[in-house]
Amino acid sequence: MTPDMNPRTDKAPDRRADDHAQPGWNLLFGAWLLAAIATLGSLFLGEVMGMKPCILCWYQRIFMYPLVIILLAGMFPVDPRVVRYALPLAIIGWLFAVYHYLLHSGFIPESLQPCDQDASCAEINLQLFGFVTIPMLSILAYTTIIALLVMFRNETRHPHTPHNRTPS
Repeated sequence: MTPDMNPRTDKAPDRRADDHAQPGWNLLFGAWLLAAIATLGSLFLGEVMGMKPCILCWYQRIFMYPLVIILLAGMFPVDPRVVRYALPLAIIGWLFAVYHYLLHSGFIPESLQPCDQDASCAEINLQLFGFVTIPMLSILAYTTIIALLVMFRNETRHPHTPHNRTPS
């Protein structure tokens, strides 16, 4: 009997198990799906609807777009180290989104606005339901991605806690 064999069944573990059965795969997939939707949404607004992104929008895109590739690479097979690369990108992107929202809402004076006349960071180009703006959507996306990555890190850090055990 080899050390990785199941003592109850005297069988080796099934190495063909699907990757999504690994601990935390669903959390990682959720973060990837949100990053993909945010990326496609920003491309749709810019390329299809013709909305020119401001400088702060570009910075948020710079930190969101790589998340799609990094999180996808971390899912097959599940690699707990993906948090090391994805979490800093998400936090920096979140900081840009919060700054943009505060500027958009008037809490930061327009003199601190990094944008030019072509695409103003303070101008509201899209507003859903009367209060949802693009910077608010960006904050929600980054916040959810950060929460999912932290939950993934906690789940993969302690894989043998009772809630993570798979039934035998």
